[in-house]
Amino acid sequence: HLLVFAPHLLRPDPYQQPNDTMILTRPRRRSGSLAPVVAAAALACAVVMVVARSGRSEGLQASAMMRSPSVSTSFAASGLSVAPRRASSSAGCPSSYIQTARKALATYAQSPANDLLLRAARGEKTERTPVWLFRQAGRHLPEYNQYKKDTGKNFLQLLDDPKDVAEVTMQPLRRYDVDAAILFSDILVVPEALDIQVEMPGGKGIMVTNPLQGPADVEKLDTSNPAQLVKDRLPHVLAALPEIKASLKKENRDVPLIGFSAAPFTLMFYMVGGNTRYNETMGEQWFEKHPEACDLLLSKLSDVIVEYMSQQVEQGADLLQVFEAMGSYISEPNFNKFEMKHLKNIATKLKERHPDVPLMVFARGAQYANRGLQEAGYDVVTLDTEADRKSEVAGLEAEKSKAPIGRRVSLQGNFDPKFLQEGTPETVRSEVQQMLQDLGQQNLIANLGEGLSGKEDPALVKAFVDAVHEFSEQMNHATAETAAAAAAEAPHAAI
Repeated sequence: HLLVFAPHLLRPDPYQQPNDTMILTRPRRRSGSLAPVVAAAALACAVVMVVARSGRSEGLQASAMMRSPSVSTSFAASGLSVAPRRASSSAGCPSSYIQTARKALATYAQSPANDLLLRAARGEKTERTPVWLFRQAGRHLPEYNQYKKDTGKNFLQLLDDPKDVAEVTMQPLRRYDVDAAILFSDILVVPEALDIQVEMPGGKGIMVTNPLQGPADVEKLDTSNPAQLVKDRLPHVLAALPEIKASLKKENRDVPLIGFSAAPFTLMFYMVGGNTRYNETMGEQWFEKHPEACDLLLSKLSDVIVEYMSQQVEQGADLLQVFEAMGSYISEPNFNKFEMKHLKNIATKLKERHPDVPLMVFARGAQYANRGLQEAGYDVVTLDTEADRKSEVAGLEAEKSKAPIGRRVSLQGNFDPKFLQEGTPETVRSEVQQMLQDLGQQNLIANLGEGLSGKEDPALVKAFVDAVHEFSEQMNHATAETAAAAAAEAPHAAI
C-alpha cells in the first residue's frame, strides 16, 4: 500500500513557482511542511517491507519495478537516474502489487507540475478551481493575428507546421494564468484524412467543398485500418504534441496538454452539409433518408476518432476532449438513436487503452445528453451557456450510481463569453462568483459555455481567469475554516 500511495505524497507542490522543480529533485522549502519527510519515509519503509517479505536479494521485485524500462524512461524524463533492469525471480511481493505500484510511480513521474486540471477531472480535491478556455489560442489574441501576418499563413496553413502549432498553442499561456494548454488544431482534420476537401474561403468560414452525396460515398470511405490511416494522413498533427510539450518545459509552464477531436455527428454534419451557414438541416435529412448509411458513417468516424485520440495520448496528451460542437443540429431522438452509442464506444475503447487519461465531452446545444454521457463513461461533462446549472448538478448527482467511473462526473463550463466582449472587470468578477456558487469550486473545471469568437477583450479574459483562481481559493479557505470550527466544537458538544 505504501508503494501505491507514496507517489501521491510526493506530488509537486501545487503552489510552486515555475522555476521550482519537483520534490524528488529539489524540494521547495515551506515552513511546517512535512510532506517530503513523510514521503521519503514511506518509500523507505516500502522497500524494507518488500525486502523482508521476499527474504532473498534476487526477489526484490520493488527494485526490479524501479528499474523497468517503462518506468526508467518516465523517471529519466523527470531528471531522475534509474539503474537498468536486472533479471530477478518472481518470488516475493505479488506481481499484482508490483504492477500497481509501477503504474502509480510512472503516473507520478509523468504528471505536470501543475496538475490541478487532472485532479479536478478525476474528482480529486484541488486547492483552487482550474481554468482554461475553449479556443483560448487564436483570433482574439493580438499576437496571433500578428503571427499570421508575419508568417503570411492563414489558419489552415498554420496547422501544417508543428512549430507553428506549438507557437500558437503557447501564446495564451504567456498572457493568462490558465491551467492547461490545448492542441491548436481544427475539428475537420479527420475528414481531411478521409480525402474530404476542406477550404477556408475569405468571409465564409471553413467549408467542405466535396460533401458526401449519398450512401455510395459512405461505402467508399476506407477506414479498414484506422491506426495506419491516422499515422499516414495526420503525422503533422501528431508531431505537434511533442513540440508543444517541449515548449511547455522550456518556458517553465508545466501544465497538462489537452488533445481533442470532434464527435462523430459533428464530423458527419460537415461531411454531408458542407458548412454551418448552408444546409443546416442536411444531417437530419440524412437520418430520415439514409439511416443505415448514417449508422455506418458514424461507426467509421468513431473508429478513426479512437485511433486519432489514442495516438495523441501516445505523443504526449495528458487528457482528451470530445467536441459535439454541432449538437444543436441533431434532434434528441436521433441523438439517442444514432449518436449516443458511438460516443459511448469512443469512451469505452479509450478507457481500455488509457484508463488513467481523463475524458471530457461537450455536447453543445444537446444538454439533454449529459446524463447519458455520464453513464457512457466520461469523466467530465460540459455545461453550455443555456444549461440550468443547479438542475444539471442535481440531475447528474441523482444518477451518479450509473456512472462507470464510480462517482458523479466532474463539470466543466459554463461562463458566458458575452461578458468578455462588452463587460467590465467588475461584471466579470461578479459573474464568476455566481458561477462558483452555483456549481461549487470542487469537481469543477472552469471554462466557457461556448468558444471564444474573436471579439473578446483580452483584459476581460484575464480578469475571468484570475477571478476563478481568487474566488475559488477563498471558498476553499472558508470551507476549511468552517470544518475546523466544527471539529473544535465537537468535543464540547459530546461533553
